[in-house]
Amino acid sequence: MGATFKHFETKQVHAGHTPDIATNSRAVPVYQTTSYTFNSSEHGANLFALKEFGNIYSRIMNPTNDVFEKRIAELEGGVAAL
Repeated sequence: MGATFKHFETKQVHAGHTPDIATNSRAVPVYQTTSYTFNSSEHGANLFALKEFGNIYSRIMNPTNDVFEKRIAELEGGVAAL
């Protein structure tokens, strides 16, 4: 399927997020957690060493902020945002 044109207003609401597979929720959930678990001590070490992408601590990154950053990048015509 080819790329489709999305109006600015559509990007404001939907950019940077796909519906959740488990719930089919269209809205971005608000994650109110401040910390995350790790699969192992090695996994945690890799995250802190930036060898793997993932959530470590909410002030650094969380899933809600990630969608916001992707949405702003899309609206501004960029490739990423901080």
